Amino acid sequence: MSDPAATFSIRPAAAADFEAIQRIYAHHVLHGLASFEETPPDVAELTRRWRAIADAGLPYLCAVETGGALVGYAYAGPYRPRSAYRFTVEDSVYVAPGAAGRGIGRSLLHQLIEICTGLGKRQMIAVIGDSGNTASIALHQAMGFQHAGTLKDVGFKHGRWLDVVMMQRPLGPGATTLPEP
Repeated sequence: MSDPAATFSIRPAAAADFEAIQRIYAHHVLHGLASFEETPPDVAELTRRWRAIADAGLPYLCAVETGGALVGYAYAGPYRPRSAYRFTVEDSVYVAPGAAGRGIGRSLLHQLIEICTGLGKRQMIAVIGDSGNTASIALHQAMGFQHAGTLKDVGFKHGRWLDVVMMQRPLGPGATTLPEP
């Protein structure tokens, strides 16, 4: 599922992964701007969220080092709950502190794109916290996402106003054909 030269592999998440996922996410919640949550959810809440993604038939993936450490995770969730959005998903990608720059985020996002395309999804949306999040913006651009807009000053975290950068990527034929019922 991943580059043979990589020191990590990509696989579906399992219940046993959520202590490590919680530590990664808690770091981003407490120290970063990618998530607009301000209090890290516990393992039980993150497990509940994972089950909701899985119940929707959508991918939730982990990047695991050859030695077994979980170094990142990503998932595709419904973009919005109303039925007209059923062919659109929103991606989320998180890499463990100290593991950035190794292609983990790119590999996770690549797999999400492949799986969601295979599921018949037609658009993937990235909702990127903070217009200064150049790493996430660059990752999404490298994976074929286009800037779709910026919502100015819609979040307030760590004592400052934050933008949301919206990016979009067609999946498969995108909007060039009608989806199958």
